[in-house]
Amino acid sequence: MRREIEIHPLRDIEVDVAIEHLGLARLNQGDGNYLVAWIGNTPVGHAYLTRDDPPSLQDLEVHSEHRQRGVATQLVAAVEAEAVRRGATRLRLSVSATNPAAQALYRSLGFADTGLAPRRIHATITIRTGPLNVDDTLLTWEKLLAT
Repeated sequence: MRREIEIHPLRDIEVDVAIEHLGLARLNQGDGNYLVAWIGNTPVGHAYLTRDDPPSLQDLEVHSEHRQRGVATQLVAAVEAEAVRRGATRLRLSVSATNPAAQALYRSLGFADTGLAPRRIHATITIRTGPLNVDDTLLTWEKLLAT
């Protein structure tokens, strides 16, 4: 029997359980919030929505055991709904130029390249779990939201 996925903003009382299963690299970053996908009492994926204008979808991740089951698609839909609830008319994201699977997912969900120049990132950034070396080229994509 396949269990239903529930997605909602991460609650304070759920943080410890979520950290056991998910990375939550932007936890306590202060410029947005996580939406977490749950199957029963187990967190299986997350996405971060910033409070920027336009808001950005960041840190989309689904636990490997739950990939290819529509969890990412449902998380993106929940992020879009939350962005609309906040009054946004578009949603932006950055996707790696070397990640065709992520590009295919976002393209299938209606995102398209904004035409902004690719951004080369070569730095060490600090996230909740510590320093992370990044060497990537990011493309900026966007989707107009139905309001």
